[in-house]
Amino acid sequence: MTNTRGRPHASSCEMLQEAAFELFLENGYAGTTVTQITQRAGVSRATFFNYFSAKSDVFWIDLDDVLARLPHGLATTDARAPVMQAMCSAIVSASASLGPSKVPWALTHLSMIGDIGELQSSAMSRLACQARILTEFITRRIGRGSEAALIARAASFAAIGAVIAATQAWADASTKRGELGPYLTAALSPLCHGVQDAIDSMPQREL
Repeated sequence: MTNTRGRPHASSCEMLQEAAFELFLENGYAGTTVTQITQRAGVSRATFFNYFSAKSDVFWIDLDDVLARLPHGLATTDARAPVMQAMCSAIVSASASLGPSKVPWALTHLSMIGDIGELQSSAMSRLACQARILTEFITRRIGRGSEAALIARAASFAAIGAVIAATQAWADASTKRGELGPYLTAALSPLCHGVQDAIDSMPQREL
């Protein structure tokens, strides 16, 4: 990494991420160890584990920043707004930090790093956690009857699927990608409208 005069040194986290990505491209993901990453970055293994719990976590710094903002976004939505509209708005708002020049590395380099089973597992664990957060949000708004619980769970996992599809389409658009928000809105809107109709038609005893 080259530093220009007056520019602050990159944090250890950024150095570790950059070193890891270089090694993944050189050796593949499976062929790279945490020790190799720390040696390339010039820091200790203890420093690595101060930032990451596993090697795969280096892929998700930007995504984790987005996910960390989602609970607050959901909590501050307008309680008078339709629940699905509120959820979709919170998801789009949480992703605002991602743009044409800030794309999670894993989305554009998967084919270059070899075996990605562990990477996919780490991604799914994060997304499953977010699905639970979305389910709880919807359930608080529409109630805990059996039909409500099923709709909340199905809508949450469907929303995660829509986010994955939108994010991958955005990454694949390369230099033409623009902002992520419009992709998310296009993928989430049909789902949100359809689920909201189902919620609105639920019998009052389920609410």
